[in-house]
Amino acid sequence: MTCLIKGCNFVLKNIPHEAFVYVKHADPEFRFQTTHPNIFPYLLVSIGSGVSIVKVETEDKFERIGGSSIGGGTFWGLGALLTKTKKFDELLQLAAKGQHTNVDMLVKDIYGGAYQILGLTGNLIASSFGKSATVDKEFSKEDMAKSLLHMISNDIGQLACLYAKQHNLSQVYFGGFFIRGHPVTMHTITYSINFFSKGEVQALFLRHEGYLGTIGAFLKGAEEDNPNLYSWGENYAGSSGLMSTSPDVFPMQRSRSGTFDMLEMDRLERQLVNLPLLFDPSSYVPDTVDLTEDAMAREYWLTCFEDALEGVAKRAVASQPDAKDAADRAEKFQQKYWNKLQTLRHQPFAYGSLTVRSLLDTREHCLNEFNFPDPYSKFNWTCLVLGQCVNIVMIQTWTKVKQKENDLALKYYPKVIRSLDTLGWEEKQFALTDPEFGFEEAKKKLQIRPWLVDTYSAWIERLKGPPHKCALIFVDNSGIDIILGIFPVILACNSGPALNDVTYNESLIVTERIADVDTIIHSALQDDRLTLVQTGSSSPCLDLSRLDKSLAMLVKERNTDLVIIEGMGRAIHTNYYAVLQCESLKLAVIKNSWLAERLGGKIFSVVFKYETPPK
Repeated sequence: MTCLIKGCNFVLKNIPHEAFVYVKHADPEFRFQTTHPNIFPYLLVSIGSGVSIVKVETEDKFERIGGSSIGGGTFWGLGALLTKTKKFDELLQLAAKGQHTNVDMLVKDIYGGAYQILGLTGNLIASSFGKSATVDKEFSKEDMAKSLLHMISNDIGQLACLYAKQHNLSQVYFGGFFIRGHPVTMHTITYSINFFSKGEVQALFLRHEGYLGTIGAFLKGAEEDNPNLYSWGENYAGSSGLMSTSPDVFPMQRSRSGTFDMLEMDRLERQLVNLPLLFDPSSYVPDTVDLTEDAMAREYWLTCFEDALEGVAKRAVASQPDAKDAADRAEKFQQKYWNKLQTLRHQPFAYGSLTVRSLLDTREHCLNEFNFPDPYSKFNWTCLVLGQCVNIVMIQTWTKVKQKENDLALKYYPKVIRSLDTLGWEEKQFALTDPEFGFEEAKKKLQIRPWLVDTYSAWIERLKGPPHKCALIFVDNSGIDIILGIFPVILACNSGPALNDVTYNESLIVTERIADVDTIIHSALQDDRLTLVQTGSSSPCLDLSRLDKSLAMLVKERNTDLVIIEGMGRAIHTNYYAVLQCESLKLAVIKNSWLAERLGGKIFSVVFKYETPPK
């Protein structure tokens, strides 16, 4: 039981979108919960052979307050007697095809309709298997399995509801290995909870409900480790997914028993926490669009990632020119990620809410699995806008990117600074850097003001007021973008590589070289007025609920009162709607025509979003 509780606490705190509400016939039918550090108290209903009901108050304080001998073993045992089917999953498949009303006696079978005085609808089950005693016919295996599943699920739901009400708990999590993500089971339990609690108690299910005890046993065996030094993250390359609600939608049936046949986790060597400046961490959602809800957006982005896959594989091979097995590993990566994308077409709920961020993370996990930790480190790639999709096109003559671009930008850094120093105060706020880098050409492509989102005037007025105490900038691309576009603050850089984003280790080298030629930067570093920190992320997107603890502590210590988030991944795909306790800037150029049109603009539309905290 200790292992069970440890495992449940772990998944609720560490796996985003682990818990979900199931609403039959809704769109989407799965509604996932965000992770939150304060998960207590809650009721855990563990459905195995029997049922254990546990009240969990803290990490270590819990009590088994009840249970039942009528559980998964009952369904299996009675099901085997009724249908002669010995396999649990086959029983569930039979139940999915059955019609319980052929076997169960309903309220309308007794009263001719609803019993309004008692608030009973006509379709409510009055007696499970009630017709079997009065109707002289053979009942199908499917109908009997469906009736049995309804009977046991309803009983468990009512029991859980009564205990929740008795102990004043509103959240009930269902675990064990009985549910298996089966829609009929989840719907029946949810209906039962709602019916008996009148909506006051919420039924929540877990994507990895079959693994709670195993995870807890692992954690118990590793208790000498200090969990305050690291965090965990779900590895999408290996983790199993939540099956489609329709058993016929996805033809690739699992060969192993159960819906959840695998769970793979990565131990992240740094502890990840919320950004302290989030206005309401419990309601924060990093992603701008949930692709499980938006079928048109889902189709577009899945197609984009499919079209880009061959280019990513070639880039991975080119990044390791001395590795003889690189091509073979890249082919395996390509096949695995392609299979993942096809799974997500049919099972968009596989890893919780499907987003652009999770598609990118899945790709990074697959690359890492086949030993391509940073396929972007040595070679550049060009994005050409073709139709509505940004297609990644390989260049025949490879260019060594980050180092070469950094060297070039550092060479021109003093000239750019001198040029900016000649400008007036307001001109300086608006200026782009030296025309030799093509910024003037780029500027011609940009949307002229007013921009798609344009609060620039309000920002200029704010700059005329008292200076900010400390600014936190989440930086985007490496090379010219950061050297000539960002310096100079706290600069938060990715802990690991992702696309062409600047990493923490790279930023240390670049900053040291800039300090050699710029006395202001040198002084700022010496006086600790310019600080570089790791975000704890290796994604081109940004989840403000999973940031390096050192960064969070620094934000508090410096009384940070301005957050700047730049780039499409960080400011558009994620955090576009994020609400902070301090002033913020969200800056991006929309380099994807489909997304620009979605936001009401055109390609190369500009987003300049200055926001103040809610009152």
